[in-house]
Amino acid sequence: MSPIDGVPPDPRAELEGWRAARATNLYDATPNLARSLRARLGDDGLRAIEPRLRAFGEAAATVVEPAVRAAELCPPSLAPADPLGRESQRVTFALEYAQAGRAVCASGIAAAPAFEQAALLYLLAHVGEGGHACPVVCTAGLIRALRLHGSPELQERFLPALLEPDYDRCQRGAQFLTEVQGGSDVGANRVEASPEGEIWRISGEKWFCSVADADQFLVTARPRGARAGTDGIGCFLVPRCLEDGTTNGFRIRRLKDKLGTRALATGEIEFSGALGYMIGAPQEGFRIAAGVVLNTSRWLNALGSTGLMRRAYLEAASFSRWRTAFGRRIADYPLVRENLAVMKVEEQAALASTLELTGLVEEIDAGTAEEEDRVWHRILVNANKFVTSLAASSCVRRGIEALGGNGTIEDFSPLPRLYRDAIVFESWEGTHNILCEQVLRDLIRLDALDLVLERVHACVPAGNGDAAAIAETLEQLAPRLRRSLAEGPLHFRRQLDLLVRALQAGCLLAHGEAPAAALHLRRHLVSGYDPEADADYADLLDEVLGTDLSAG
Repeated sequence: MSPIDGVPPDPRAELEGWRAARATNLYDATPNLARSLRARLGDDGLRAIEPRLRAFGEAAATVVEPAVRAAELCPPSLAPADPLGRESQRVTFALEYAQAGRAVCASGIAAAPAFEQAALLYLLAHVGEGGHACPVVCTAGLIRALRLHGSPELQERFLPALLEPDYDRCQRGAQFLTEVQGGSDVGANRVEASPEGEIWRISGEKWFCSVADADQFLVTARPRGARAGTDGIGCFLVPRCLEDGTTNGFRIRRLKDKLGTRALATGEIEFSGALGYMIGAPQEGFRIAAGVVLNTSRWLNALGSTGLMRRAYLEAASFSRWRTAFGRRIADYPLVRENLAVMKVEEQAALASTLELTGLVEEIDAGTAEEEDRVWHRILVNANKFVTSLAASSCVRRGIEALGGNGTIEDFSPLPRLYRDAIVFESWEGTHNILCEQVLRDLIRLDALDLVLERVHACVPAGNGDAAAIAETLEQLAPRLRRSLAEGPLHFRRQLDLLVRALQAGCLLAHGEAPAAALHLRRHLVSGYDPEADADYADLLDEVLGTDLSAG
């Protein structure tokens, strides 16, 4: 039972009760996920995947979480040679790392269809990146690249091991694009590919290589003699080892000491004549790397950010039910309730827009997407990643605030780990400014603004009240967007945030989450909204929270 007013609390008993009340199945602890999936897949579609989601929800809470907590205490290390002095470039991990990996891999996440993959990644991110979310995402991107652009020979040779659900037999993918002089400026990349019959030899340095322990690397390189810029970039599959088991012409210079994602091996890698196989035609390399691989990562990154938010809310809400201060549960204090309501709605909004994006991914994977669907996907995948990753850092920070000083203690809750990971998520697959600039360029090049506004409008249900307010926001936003297309990007980042927020509010409203849509709309879209002047504001917060903070 939660503490009762008037009874002096035993502080350690409160904390013990809070820990005992933690969810043992993260799928069951998140009914909004089931509701959101049902709205898009129908009852039959949800029933088809729900047993696997529920099974992984339990595994994530009871197996992956404690394993990740232990693995982060012993980060990966580099062993350049084996005990006999032979070069190995082996990355070693805590034993618990593999325990988590087996549970993750057994879920079938890397090869699952779009909506199931999205839901599994969302559940996995409840424990943070954990050293396994990034490999899953990179592997999923490589699988898509091979399926869409790989030759039959490459598919036959390299796909089966990527699709294998047994952790001890599977192979994992990585994507090495970033170079020290380039960063997001991929056109400045210098890694070179030299032809050698049917294969290529890859030479040069990659600067930010997550999943440095992967078995298959997707590497961007410039074929010798190719033109400058992104048009001259090729896309190559580089296996970690040659057929005889020896290292394939690369050296890990060092593993990076990162703020977050500390269980993940991220390094600097130098290739010296590594054997590689081209994926697609030479002139398609950048399009494959960005349009398939990076866009897969940006889509799934948003699911990761959303999962971080949900876990932060679960921790903060549960703590607030159990913790007392000044003779009352802290869940009963208005400012605490407001903070928790904001956290809950931010996660619901991020899930809504990301599942809207997931529907486009599913159509593209199935080959049923029209050209306008592909354009909308290209815009939304960048815009959504920008908004959701920023929201995640803010939301987890709010969760830390709810726990007070306890929220900063690494072994008290997962929140410090989630916060560190959230900041890394912000930088992955393009900084916020890069993503906003990309959206602006695409809107101009593809003449897509009218299409985008039409698609956002289509997500807003007909009706009065909040639906009308969302539509009004879009009408006011449209001329501002047109000015940015004509005059430049200075104000576009703010406008793009509003556009995604409008989409989120519309999706929430369309799928029956009216209180969440109302709070989201007022916080982000209603110009000059003043909660003090809203007599219904406190009641709205209570509607959003529902029974989440009830004693028991």
